[in-house]
Amino acid sequence: MEIVELLRFAGGALGGHRLRSFLSALGVAIGVAAVILLTSLGEGTRDYIVGQFTQFGTSLVAIVPGSVKTVGIPGVLGGTTHKLSIEDAEALRRVPGVEEVVPVTMGQARVEGGGRGRSVFIYGVGWEASAAWRFGVAQGSFLPRMDPTRRGAYAVLGARLARELFAEASPLGRRVRIGGASFLVVGVMEPKGQLLGFDLDDTAFIPVASAMDLFDADELMEIDLVAAGTEVIPEVVDGVRAVLRSRHRGEEDFTINTQTEMLETFNTIIGMITIAVSGIAGVSLLVGAMGILTIMWISVHERTNEIGLLRALGVSRRTVQGLFLAESVVLAAAGGALGLAAGLAVIGLSRALVPGLPLSTPALAVAAAFAVCVLVGVVSGVAPARRAAALDPVEALRAE
Repeated sequence: MEIVELLRFAGGALGGHRLRSFLSALGVAIGVAAVILLTSLGEGTRDYIVGQFTQFGTSLVAIVPGSVKTVGIPGVLGGTTHKLSIEDAEALRRVPGVEEVVPVTMGQARVEGGGRGRSVFIYGVGWEASAAWRFGVAQGSFLPRMDPTRRGAYAVLGARLARELFAEASPLGRRVRIGGASFLVVGVMEPKGQLLGFDLDDTAFIPVASAMDLFDADELMEIDLVAAGTEVIPEVVDGVRAVLRSRHRGEEDFTINTQTEMLETFNTIIGMITIAVSGIAGVSLLVGAMGILTIMWISVHERTNEIGLLRALGVSRRTVQGLFLAESVVLAAAGGALGLAAGLAVIGLSRALVPGLPLSTPALAVAAAFAVCVLVGVVSGVAPARRAAALDPVEALRAE
């Protein structure tokens, strides 16, 4: 018997018990839909966060105070044995492969201008921050090139902060007060949006020495470096470690984080979470498989006479086994198709209702889900099909 005839026969048998067949396929459909939805959410979340980080480039290297041993936290909560300083940042410029160096400190202060005021995060940075972080300037320019150890009364406003303070008027050349000190506005940043809950547009940038004076800080929160390329990052890390150890009396009281390491770690974590939640959703597939197995087992019992008649007409055991196996596969495949359609429909509806929801459906996941459905059909149908093929034709015809 050809495959087409087998499938037609299987479809007819399943059509004779539509409700029972639908309920059996529904268990598989729910499992497939759950796997598709959870996989899409996990992949979408990964793409979203990777996109958030990579908008700053992939060659960023960050040095923060403290190590596993020293546990340094800059600011009022404590500090390291040897604090990161602007001089440390300047010393790192001579490391081969380093293109840009940005000393960073941060705090919150009230910014007043145009008769208005609001409390925002203030970033004390070097003049290279705009290029290093890939922050474009919409109006004016970024902080002027100057000695980072010198205080400067210059400020660059985030797009939202500039709009809130000066409405539609240009803030360039205007004075704002940040923490009570007067600063000249030299630029306005391009809109950047949010990063992990931080509004990058509702902020201001001032020279790092001015920020340290404003916040009464004697150490940097971070030093960011931009390597010449991702391929030279290991050499840059080794060079940074050597320079800072020599400046900190041989102690490694700092931590070096690279963009690639963070992304690799994050991808590993998200991958494990996705596998875990998909495994939980896969329990529904297992339930669906048990449902198909049960239904097929009952079907063999109900159709004993039919099996005996087929065998009496000369149909081989192998063909009988193939008939019931085909029914199981068709049932599972139908459930899989229904689950895929439902899952993709929910994803499409979710995107329409919540445009910012991170959902991304990998084609491989769709193919894998359908392949698993077929496998479920084969596994669930093997035992009932073998039982049907093993029936004695004479005894099967006598059965009622």
